[in-house]
Amino acid sequence: MILAGMAGPYRRSHGIGGESAAVVAWMIGAQVAVGALTGLSAQTSGDARLDLEAIARPTLAIVVGATPVIDGRLDEAVWSRATPITNFVQAEPNAGAPPSERTEMFVFHDEENLYIGAELYDRDPEGIVVRSLERDSPGILFEEMDAVGIALDPFLDRRSSFLFFVNASGGIKDGQGFDNGRTRDYGWDGLVTVRTRIHDGGWTLEMAIPWRALRYDPALADQVWGLNLMRRIRRRNEVSYWAPLDRRNRLFLMSEAGTLSGIGRLPAARNLTIKPYVLAARSSGSSFTAPRPGGPVVRDADFEQDAGVDLKWGITPSLTLDLTYRTDFSQVEVDQEQVNLTRFPLFFPEQRDFFLENSGTFTFGDVNGGPGSPRTGSSLRDFTLFHSREIGLRRGSPVPLLGGARLTGRVGPLEIGALNVQSEDFDGFSAENFTVLRARRSIGGDSDIGGIFTNRQDVGADGVARFNRTYGADTNLRLASNLFVNSYVVGMTVDGATDHAERLAVGWRDRFWNVSTAYRRVGEDFDPGVGFVRRTGIRDWYATLGVHPRPSHPFIVEVNPFVEASRLTDLNGTLLTRLLEGGLGVSLNDRSRVDLGVTNRLEYLDAPFAVRSETVVPVGTYTWNEGSVRYSSSRARAFSGSAALSGGGFYGGRRVSVSAATRWQPTAGFVLETSATHNGLDVQGNDFNADVYAARVKYAINTKLYFGAFVQYNAATDETVSNLRAQLIHAPLSDLFLLYTERRSTASDSVLERFITLKATRLLAF
Repeated sequence: MILAGMAGPYRRSHGIGGESAAVVAWMIGAQVAVGALTGLSAQTSGDARLDLEAIARPTLAIVVGATPVIDGRLDEAVWSRATPITNFVQAEPNAGAPPSERTEMFVFHDEENLYIGAELYDRDPEGIVVRSLERDSPGILFEEMDAVGIALDPFLDRRSSFLFFVNASGGIKDGQGFDNGRTRDYGWDGLVTVRTRIHDGGWTLEMAIPWRALRYDPALADQVWGLNLMRRIRRRNEVSYWAPLDRRNRLFLMSEAGTLSGIGRLPAARNLTIKPYVLAARSSGSSFTAPRPGGPVVRDADFEQDAGVDLKWGITPSLTLDLTYRTDFSQVEVDQEQVNLTRFPLFFPEQRDFFLENSGTFTFGDVNGGPGSPRTGSSLRDFTLFHSREIGLRRGSPVPLLGGARLTGRVGPLEIGALNVQSEDFDGFSAENFTVLRARRSIGGDSDIGGIFTNRQDVGADGVARFNRTYGADTNLRLASNLFVNSYVVGMTVDGATDHAERLAVGWRDRFWNVSTAYRRVGEDFDPGVGFVRRTGIRDWYATLGVHPRPSHPFIVEVNPFVEASRLTDLNGTLLTRLLEGGLGVSLNDRSRVDLGVTNRLEYLDAPFAVRSETVVPVGTYTWNEGSVRYSSSRARAFSGSAALSGGGFYGGRRVSVSAATRWQPTAGFVLETSATHNGLDVQGNDFNADVYAARVKYAINTKLYFGAFVQYNAATDETVSNLRAQLIHAPLSDLFLLYTERRSTASDSVLERFITLKATRLLAF
């Protein structure tokens, strides 16, 4: 079945209804070719011998100073009294080498703020790369810019962090790290002030982080924090750290961070913010079955005025309470259309800030360990026990939310999270209540064990309560630096009926080897009401073997040949799916990448599979081979893109998929993106296509005012979705939005849904 995302932020998808030996031989040939190309092994590669994380972690004692003017100029005397940080070490491309350009960073504080300044010298300032001015631009884009990174660990637990990334034009991306970087949350926004300046000698950063924006223990007379700093020079693909890291790891690996001392006693801030909103909206269209997100049901046309409020309170230095009333998500961008040629549901990511913030606390499922961890054959897109998009969604329709509460933080050695959200009655559906309780305890330096409970409950018109409850335990272990273990056991109860799921994944990942094996079992009736499961009633065995040599080659940074295999059966042992894949990835020193793959696949259908309404694949066993090639260029260039080609058999027929994406950005404030996906299929004697096209334009006048447009066309449903938005940051973390969203039937040229919304928010900090 071909599925696609819809116009609203909650929309579910809808739409029209040789073999193993050859793969192994290809893999052996690929490894021989890699060996011939590099002439190296892990033992002979220069940076493989250098263990950057074995170097002693640096320390810094900071001073108290006078309040500077945040203007992007380090010209006050207080900056000259701070100890300059200059001892950065390259992680890439030349691990262990000094940076190609001098960097001086400074840290000091007063009673109100932590101040960070940087002189980032550059002999070619015209070569400084800036690709975005907007706040919280996508992570893959932010990695393609000259930038500074700052990671703070105020509790010195070596696991949690506040993260700040700033580019040379003052664009900021901030968030939180959890579980030593295994999960990150970029829905969190800090109340910070940043100014930058590009000049003849490079660029300068000046930044003030209010104490009230962070969490720490004010009872301590002498604060000691974890700290790491990063500088990226994009045109040279160079990344350097103050506390050295290997290229496979990232800034948020707090177990390898340095130490910041000399802070002394800090004020006990109230840590209270209130953010009210008001909006006016008009909704219209010919096919309403759902409300505007957060609002009432509409039919032919509806005018609405609404208001609500969010509150954030630091109850203790380590516990934060978030409250929301009449939650509204109208400013959230529409889902991207997707094509699904499988029998299983698609995973759509969460985009609503209230659920993104502190989301890492609630993570439970097929985690893969984060950067630098081994492949495990599955991810949270296959199984997660808490997927917040289930809140505010009922049978594919968005449901208005009355309000909710979330408590996150630490109590002694425990990291805890508690969430409760209440929906309203809607269009014949009963109100629902959602509860999630999560606890996790660190063990050792980089491991944890935890538990979770979820409950989704409603009371129907007959007065009978119905509930879906899950309860589970999990552990994430990192032993001897390179051995990773993830395991969970989950039970579920739905109106008295029970089922369960479990997983064990063990892997080894160092700078050369990438080896893992995993086993999963998911019960036939396992259906977590607040989670996502792609496939039920299975036993899944998985194994992979790969290597990551880093050749001393002028154009190649790393090559990664690998094989992986998986075998899925039903709970009685009947083979359902078998995959054997060989792959080769090549990372080039200009940040581009080439990936090749061949796959041998077996699929057993115990029921007919409707690829579309007039094309049904009958019961039976099907085997076929597939091949793929993909190229992605560096997004640091003004014009970049990617292209992919794949194809082979498909349930006794054939399939060819071609996709391409382009990105043109002549200036930091303007970007034009296009994408196209074409699937040509011949199944059961029927030829048909499944195509999706999209275009996006963004224009930022400065770091405060943005405009954007996003248009998608789904040929399968013959619908076009358009989303236009303007955003003005009129005060710190306070916004004015003007939004227009339309879903139109291309076949009949009629408007199915149309939303026009004006929304204003204002952050009040105490």
